[in-house]
Amino acid sequence: MVKKQTKPSKIVKIVKAVIKKKPAAKPVPKAADKSAHKHEAPAQPKARYVRSAPPDEETLSRLVRKGQQRGFITENEVLFTFNNLEDYVDAFREFLDRIDRIGVHFIEMKEGILGREKEHGDVYTKIRTTHTQKKSSEVPELSQDSIQMYLREIGKIPLLNGEEEVALAKRKEHNDKEAERRIIEANLRLVVSIAKKFVGKQLSLLDLIQEGNIGLFRAVKKFEYRKGYKFSTYATWWIRQAITRALADQSRTIRIPVHMVETINRFMQVERRLIQDLGREPLPEEIAAEMNEPLEKVQHIIRISQDTVSLETSVGDDDEDSKLEDFIEDIKTISPDRAAARELLRDYVNNAMKDLSPREQKILEMRFGLMDGVSHTLEEVGKEFDVTRERIRQIEAKALEKIQAHPMIDKLRDY
Repeated sequence: MVKKQTKPSKIVKIVKAVIKKKPAAKPVPKAADKSAHKHEAPAQPKARYVRSAPPDEETLSRLVRKGQQRGFITENEVLFTFNNLEDYVDAFREFLDRIDRIGVHFIEMKEGILGREKEHGDVYTKIRTTHTQKKSSEVPELSQDSIQMYLREIGKIPLLNGEEEVALAKRKEHNDKEAERRIIEANLRLVVSIAKKFVGKQLSLLDLIQEGNIGLFRAVKKFEYRKGYKFSTYATWWIRQAITRALADQSRTIRIPVHMVETINRFMQVERRLIQDLGREPLPEEIAAEMNEPLEKVQHIIRISQDTVSLETSVGDDDEDSKLEDFIEDIKTISPDRAAARELLRDYVNNAMKDLSPREQKILEMRFGLMDGVSHTLEEVGKEFDVTRERIRQIEAKALEKIQAHPMIDKLRDY
């Protein structure tokens, strides 16, 4: 049984720190204010911070119902729902009070947001399966420093408002490289925000950002301001496409097509949701019903979504000489008894064909692949002997009749 924690969790401490440090958001000027100062000298507009809206009631109710069914809600689930909780701290506090009043426990995870550290006895650990566990990887200190330096640099670049965006897009149409550069630099933070959602999928954050930047470059080249869309809305799709394609091409030893990667991701999401709802690992039939896909396709997804393992991997901690390849059966290798049986069969066939003419022997060897294991068609054999297909068929039938009358035929029937 999960005990309700009494001490404040890390997420609550973070919220308290945010309340002290975060300045109040400046209100966004309305359209009417623009017309009132139409005749004033235009000042250089500055990007203003706009608060995000809290999750709607339907989303919160769905999370509460899930918590009531299980008796608890995890910290990661709350962070996923309140993804910008610093913008609506009061709503977050009200939600914690709400689940506290109805007896739903809030489970603090030791692992943090990006880590995956196990805690024995934890309820959340019990319902997870080895299929969905991620390999823990420590980011080198140099990598962390590089990320921090990059974030500080792009944080100094001012954002663009709608008018500046359109003006730069017009200049870009006339091959103004400076305008292209300003659009790209002003949207580098957008790339980081999208890349963070793909962390933990075999590529480092720096690699994800780099691939997203490539997508941003393509978006700038193809953006058409006349259609009335914001550049950030348009660029998001190019950035996501570049990252997902990079994950499909580089994250696996054996490449999986992009459309199949998306299917595997949907399979993983359904599997995680069923694990939380059922409290156990779901059956393939249950996943197939939830995905509305045939059972055969789900079983195929399970097979191809497995990670590749080197045959040189050591087995056991103490025995370094034992490798995984020593314990895997090679189904392509013929067993000694079957090899001996094949050798006897070859001798019997050669003895049975001794009474045939060289031409008949050659035709049977080509038709049944007795020499190289490749069977040839009547047309191919006919071209070899410069005769028709029908003539080859007649010679083959006559040769087989001779073999059937041979004394060795009784031994061949055993095979």
